[in-house]
Amino acid sequence: MPRRLVSLGSSLHARHTHLRCAESFVPNTNDCMKTSSAVIAFLSLAFVAGAEEKQLWAKSFLGAKAPELVVEKWLTAAPDTKGKFVLIDFWATWCGPCRRAIPELNAFQKKFADKLVVIGISNETEEVVAKFADPKIEYASAIDPQARMKNLVEVKGIPHCMLIDPQGIVRWEGFPLLDGHELTEQVIAAIVNAPPK
Repeated sequence: MPRRLVSLGSSLHARHTHLRCAESFVPNTNDCMKTSSAVIAFLSLAFVAGAEEKQLWAKSFLGAKAPELVVEKWLTAAPDTKGKFVLIDFWATWCGPCRRAIPELNAFQKKFADKLVVIGISNETEEVVAKFADPKIEYASAIDPQARMKNLVEVKGIPHCMLIDPQGIVRWEGFPLLDGHELTEQVIAAIVNAPPK
């Protein structure tokens, strides 16, 4: 069980125990039971909400300015990002989940081409990435063996995606295949079609 759930569960037990101790000082046991039930219901909701919290394997920039996009070399033509949303994918050729995400990223680039630029950044060498052919990448691709932006974002697990709005603010981030928090066409459509903030 994740540490967050254990500590919240311990807190739930501690607070419930405290309520039981306090009951002997309350003259009306019906009021005490109502209060205890309400507190337990509230803590249960907090426990469920905590259990559904999105896990992130990087520093969060959600709602904040994204770090500057830095690459060593473009393996495709450098994309024109002016006035567009930018979806950055930190990936590697050896990474199975990264490979599984590529067809979806290709589809996002095609579907939202007028509003979105998808960019894949690997910290592998040009030779390694240039040999990669299956699945075929149909969006902008770059390498940065120094992993400058990746290090600024403190990426600890890949693939890691950041959807950045035209003002440079991160609107979505995370592992694009995470159960319950997947990066889907619907998620992207809701973000790129939303009124500017």
